Amino acid sequence: MMANQPDQFSSFSSLLRAALDDLLVPDAETFLDMVADDIVMEFPYAPPAAVPRVEGKAALAEYLAGAAALITIETMSEPVVHRTQDPDIVILEFTCTGHGTETGIAYNQTYISVVTLADGYITHYRDYWNPLVAMRAMGGDEAITAALKETGNA
Repeated sequence: MMANQPDQFSSFSSLLRAALDDLLVPDAETFLDMVADDIVMEFPYAPPAAVPRVEGKAALAEYLAGAAALITIETMSEPVVHRTQDPDIVILEFTCTGHGTETGIAYNQTYISVVTLADGYITHYRDYWNPLVAMRAMGGDEAITAALKETGNA
């Protein structure tokens, strides 16, 4: 596991808190605390075997549990935050290091995320990432399909 450095985060929620602090409800500590009940999370570059869209907090919790079984994230970089003309939409750029849970193969990903907020909660999260990095770390398309079927997400 890589040691944390000052410009790295050990969790997605701490990265989001640093990037969106003044836009989020103050007491939200986890990613699920930060999202609205009717959250929509989209993955425009998801490979055919993966889920392209998740709707609702309960479905997102289930999806995240399945994803955590596939990839271990060790660190996340300091996000580059782009404020847009719409004060409720923020674009984030960040990277992570990690590995496929079953394979041990490196998962070093770059993300660009478009985040929409309302009343202190994330209502829409569009996550752009390279599916080839994910597929390699997880052992290929077949491994993704099998793992997602086991969690009920495929």
